[in-house]
Amino acid sequence: MLGFWAALLPLVAVVAFPWTLITGNINFLYRAGMWGAWTGVRLAGIRVRTIGLDKLDAARTYIFMSNHVSNIDPPLLLPLIPRRTSVMAKKELFSYPLLGRAMRMGSLVPVDRGNRDAGIAAVRSAAEVIQQGINMTIYVEGHRSLDGRLLPFKKGPFYLATECNVPVAPVTIAGSHYIMPKRRFAIRPGTVNVTFHDPIEPKDFGGRECLMVKVRNAINSALPAEFQQPDLQTAKDLTGQQGVV
Repeated sequence: MLGFWAALLPLVAVVAFPWTLITGNINFLYRAGMWGAWTGVRLAGIRVRTIGLDKLDAARTYIFMSNHVSNIDPPLLLPLIPRRTSVMAKKELFSYPLLGRAMRMGSLVPVDRGNRDAGIAAVRSAAEVIQQGINMTIYVEGHRSLDGRLLPFKKGPFYLATECNVPVAPVTIAGSHYIMPKRRFAIRPGTVNVTFHDPIEPKDFGGRECLMVKVRNAINSALPAEFQQPDLQTAKDLTGQQGVV
């Protein structure tokens, strides 16, 4: 898979990047990126089983909130999302001239995870992207889990959801932990289940902490049994289960 992506990169650099910079239209580069991601995953012998994708209305804008256990998660998940999606990316990536410009054109959101004020600014930038009708995909734990169990959630995504007043779609990725564990580059063939849970409408949020409980319980419900944790019942149960922005 990594070899395929390495071979694809020069073609993208020669064709897709110039086209995007000349036309100012990100669609061709986005489609090329999603095709490359999905094709690389399949070439690596990874079978992706999707559950609940039919619950989504492709005409609507969502905030997708997912767990994160492997570097393989983004190329597995992002091509499945109807229409275009944005993500939050490390701010350092935006410093590369061509890449940074393309990422900005694609409405990706730079974030400095070690800076709380910068995190708040990233939430505001993400809100502007969503207002353009672009989906937002967020790994709500902030970084990858070592053991497959859910980590404490970041607060920022839930501030974003309540501010934007768009439905939240919880997503569970299960199986990528075995295929490409954290701190390993080797990829093993196997099956990954990607479960799209029932979207939570803004009228059902019940406040940020209640929304966090609902999203956490939904994601947790589709994890392998050995990784599941007891369901949270109320917002009070969030003690120790949430991090900073």
